[in-house]
Amino acid sequence: MLLLKVENLNVYYGAIHALKGISLEVNEGEIVTLIGANGAGKSTTLKTISGLLRPQSGTITYQGQNVNGLPAQAIVKMGISQVPEGRRIFPNLTVRENLELGAYLRRDREGINKSMQEVFRRFPRLKERQKQMAGTLSGGEQQMLAIGRALMSRPKLMLLDEPSMGLAPILVQEIFNIIREINEQGTTILLVEQNANMALSVAHRGYVLETGRITLAGSAADLANSEAVKKAYLGG
Repeated sequence: MLLLKVENLNVYYGAIHALKGISLEVNEGEIVTLIGANGAGKSTTLKTISGLLRPQSGTITYQGQNVNGLPAQAIVKMGISQVPEGRRIFPNLTVRENLELGAYLRRDREGINKSMQEVFRRFPRLKERQKQMAGTLSGGEQQMLAIGRALMSRPKLMLLDEPSMGLAPILVQEIFNIIREINEQGTTILLVEQNANMALSVAHRGYVLETGRITLAGSAADLANSEAVKKAYLGG
């Protein structure tokens, strides 16, 4: 079932035309990845979907409803959460307080507590450090916290922006294993990632963004085998 549809999206930063008529689809249960170089428009795409940026034109449809122009909190309430580039945790709050902020639109205390325990089961290190200031966590732990915070809103669709950024290779593998597990347990994922090898290893389908335009689309396997993708992004 189609969950998210982006059609002919145009986004500007002042005079800079950042997204030039891009269109993409995400079906329920999928991991779809956007790959591309720095400045291609990947993060801009996610920010526009999540209501942090407004498109000049084009439509974003989520579960059949046009969400253009809705404030970010309304989009979170509808079931879309974002794990931002650079993690963006609150360093002067505890791990537990950061997680509670992920549920700020929810009023079901029992459900919030249940979600908290689910996050702690998935990330035992966060449970051990729940009273610790988030800014004192390692980079990998902060990424786990950012993902856990997004899960606290019970998203149907999670937008992940560069989850491997700045992490050691062993932690990158761990984070991608977690992404796969979250998806297998029912959360649809739109993944932005510069590490194209890792992104295509977990994704079902993908799109290649170049200077604000989608230049290739297909199954993850087809993109991984594409000579153009290999040359540009896979070191081939």
